[in-house]
Amino acid sequence: MIWKRTRKSHKGKQDPVVQQIKQADLEMLELSAAVGEIDLKYVDESGFCAWSEPSYSYYFLGQQKRLEQSKRRGRRLSIIGFLQPLISFVYGLVIGGVSRKSYIQMMELEALEAQKAGRISVIVPDNGPIHRCKEVQQLWTKWEEMGLYIFFLPKYCSEMNPIELEWQHLKKNELASQSFEDELDLAYAVIDGVQNRASKGNYSTQRVKFNSYSSA
Repeated sequence: MIWKRTRKSHKGKQDPVVQQIKQADLEMLELSAAVGEIDLKYVDESGFCAWSEPSYSYYFLGQQKRLEQSKRRGRRLSIIGFLQPLISFVYGLVIGGVSRKSYIQMMELEALEAQKAGRISVIVPDNGPIHRCKEVQQLWTKWEEMGLYIFFLPKYCSEMNPIELEWQHLKKNELASQSFEDELDLAYAVIDGVQNRASKGNYSTQRVKFNSYSSA
């Protein structure tokens, strides 16, 4: 027996044929990245609250650890990240949800980096609305001309995106059983958590500050 976290499942919604084809294509991209032919990065979004989830712990009989909550729950802090396994993690933080404009700003930076490096860069997102909205689709051709390509994961297959594990470790290890007074304290804790993860994994981090319009 092993004590493991139970994960949400979308098995009933997945198309096994499409998943198998996409998995084979992704493995080819990973092989190309491993031999240095392309840069392969995974993108995703997640969120944090001032009241983090309590963690499991062992106690002596009759004892119980309690997590004191702050005076208010505060607003949700969202993160968008671009993970290049074992190499880099580029991310941005925003109060509320990650908007299409924030996503576009991050993708524009990735396209510029690909263009300057003269290398093909492949971004791997899921099928979230901001990844496929009309404004984003209008930029696909431009990004491809700059060397940035997009490879969509099959629907309901988030387990194929390794960045999901980063969110899990941030929430369950770095921020577990903590409560924060406000959104600023929470943001600092997330930044510290990202840096701690990078130090353990020996990869670089870069935090992008969004333009004022990006929250729209």
